[in-house]
Amino acid sequence: MHILLAALDLLGTFVFALSGAMVAVRYRLDVFGVLVLAFATGNAGGITRDLLIGATPPAAIADWEYLGVSVLAGVLTFFWYPITHRLRRHVLVLDAVGLAVFAVSGAQKALVFGLNPIMATLLGMLTGIGGGMLRDVLVVQIPTVLRAELYAVAGLAGAGVVVVGHLLHVPPTAAMVAGGVLCFALRFMAIRHDWHLPAARLQRRRGVSDKRRDKDRHK
Repeated sequence: MHILLAALDLLGTFVFALSGAMVAVRYRLDVFGVLVLAFATGNAGGITRDLLIGATPPAAIADWEYLGVSVLAGVLTFFWYPITHRLRRHVLVLDAVGLAVFAVSGAQKALVFGLNPIMATLLGMLTGIGGGMLRDVLVVQIPTVLRAELYAVAGLAGAGVVVVGHLLHVPPTAAMVAGGVLCFALRFMAIRHDWHLPAARLQRRRGVSDKRRDKDRHK
């Protein structure tokens, strides 16, 4: 289980680091900025999870592999951005894979450390969305998770399957596969069909011109 969680973490780290590096290049950051954003996007969620469950030092800091895959993603994107940009649709699919991987591995790691089911589910979601939120904050934009197609909800659903499987004594690997498939399917369908949660709507305040128009209409 430890090897499986580590492998899933590294896969998710690489995928999210790619997305972070692509955002950095679009904002015309220098090579150092690209690498910083790649590392932050790929590892912020996992670091937050590890700190909250007491797994210190966090794996992303203790093991060089996390830095290595983040730097690799940043370098690939910096020098071959035209290629990665043409593949941006595929990167969105990979991002969905990364969300699924992080959500289920985060929930399972939280369960291993003895957290209650509700907190394990929330930590699984946080692991999946944390890196993207930090990435967007660093480039001063509203986090994608708050305005894009189903994102956090997909992560929450995937993590929830892992937790329910744990409560029903389903083998962890089977629960993680099921949760990952559900999370990916929700995110992929949201991208493909532009599924959104209901958004807040503001009613436009009636100004002087509106009142004059109504008065003229009743004359």
